[in-house]
Amino acid sequence: MPYIPVEAHLPGITGLLEYRKDSAKPIRELTQFLLRGPSTLTPAERELIATVVSNGNQCTFCTTAHTAAADLLLGEKETTTKVKSAIEEAPVSDKMKALLQIAALVRESGRSVTAEAIAAAKSAGAADVEIHDTVLIAALFCLYNRYVDGLATALPGNAAYYDTLAERLVNHGYTRLPQGYDHLKK
Repeated sequence: MPYIPVEAHLPGITGLLEYRKDSAKPIRELTQFLLRGPSTLTPAERELIATVVSNGNQCTFCTTAHTAAADLLLGEKETTTKVKSAIEEAPVSDKMKALLQIAALVRESGRSVTAEAIAAAKSAGAADVEIHDTVLIAALFCLYNRYVDGLATALPGNAAYYDTLAERLVNHGYTRLPQGYDHLKK
């Protein structure tokens, strides 16, 4: 049961963002820019960063949502399964493995990121902006994970919700739907 009154048809972060649309607006804009804006990292790779961080933070809603989005973007499920259990065994580039390792370190603490981790990413071909964006995406998802779990948001009653959410994230991004979310009421 959420600690504050949020709309029952909006589990997870969506209910919280609707609760405070004014504070949600800049958060949504930053997320849209980082996960769907111009980047040398693909949207799928950026969703993998969100997945690794959310999984490490044990945030069920965010882990499941971003796993579903990454799976949809990748067209398969093996990659997300592997990055959540063993980054080094995941079928991603060495550069992406190094960036995911940095994301996992950020999840622990910003101070956990070491010069060695940065050097490994650069050695694997990561550009400074990719390292920057990885750290920022990881930090943003730590915020989201704590926001969702700190207010005890509800999980969806039907697991198929995550597939619908993934389609929305892939096709519409992270901005608020122009029509709102009343169409999700049952």
